Amino acid sequence: MGIHHIAFATKDLEATHAFYTEVMGFELVKVVPGATENGGWAKHLFYDTGDQGLIAFWDLHDEVIGTEFPTAISKGMGLPVWVNHLAFDAPTIDALDARRRHWQDQGETVTEIDHGWCRSIYTMDPNGILVEFCCTTQEFTAGDRAEAVRLLQDPAPELEAAPELTFHQPTATAPA
Repeated sequence: MGIHHIAFATKDLEATHAFYTEVMGFELVKVVPGATENGGWAKHLFYDTGDQGLIAFWDLHDEVIGTEFPTAISKGMGLPVWVNHLAFDAPTIDALDARRRHWQDQGETVTEIDHGWCRSIYTMDPNGILVEFCCTTQEFTAGDRAEAVRLLQDPAPELEAAPELTFHQPTATAPA
């Protein structure tokens, strides 16, 4: 079962729209303006991520809610930025590399990690949310599944070495 959509608040609709259309390559497909329960109003924007469903953002205009709310999910909870993040599928390494080059061409700094079983690229959206494209590079085996169950039940598992990070600098200035 896939996810239909996931929704987040934004405080900068213009930057969020530019990021998700130009940097991520998603298409705005629906905007639903409506009243809030406090007498204000909001726009609920939906972006098509491809064959994986939708991502949505709330543009809130409500005096009771105000404008001083955290949009950076992890930082807003006092957690490192990598804890809560959005990961989108890159079906092939070539597709992942194309996404990385596109991000760099859009002025984004990109972090790349080879996790051994998948390879990922990361950048930040205007709301402080870490976004990722990830390509699974090997099939899960029965042994992988058994090891996952064993580690789930292990109260003090042996820790893996931290993966090596590669930083890719922007090839262009970020659009204003």
